[in-house]
Amino acid sequence: QFYSDQPEIALRYYRRLLQMGVGGGSIWNNLGLCCFYSGQYDMCLTCFDRALELADEEIQGDVWYNVSQLAIGIGDLGLAYQALKVALAANPQHVEATNNLAVLELKKGNLETARGGFREAHNLGPHAFEPSFNCALLAFKVGDLQESFKMVNTSLEAYAEHAESVELRDTLKGRFT
Repeated sequence: QFYSDQPEIALRYYRRLLQMGVGGGSIWNNLGLCCFYSGQYDMCLTCFDRALELADEEIQGDVWYNVSQLAIGIGDLGLAYQALKVALAANPQHVEATNNLAVLELKKGNLETARGGFREAHNLGPHAFEPSFNCALLAFKVGDLQESFKMVNTSLEAYAEHAESVELRDTLKGRFT
């Protein structure tokens, strides 16, 4: 139900699992996400805290990544930055955390650090389109059209229907002709 944009219903299912005695870091992590997306912000940190208490090494990075999503959602970019750093300390192969950390570096004006982060995220997970798109967009904004075209095509290989990638590719094609 969560992926059908019905976090309230998913929240009910997760709470029922807890009542039945089925618990663990993953359940609490998902419960925290459901609370976040259903607007129950007061419960999010409690759920993520419980998730971290119960998390094994495998999901600690995911929990910290979700804490960063919460922090971004409430506008605390400092907390988001720290949570992403911890997520990467727990799991250095976390593609989404690497990508989002690069986005925050870009917001700080650290263009080369951001570009390196996007490339690293792409190398960690070539299946993910976001790092390639972000790298393409950054390259476009700084005037490196060849790099932008290469990376936007890489993004479209991973997710052909991504509207912003298609738009950027079309803009680049217009510039080349």
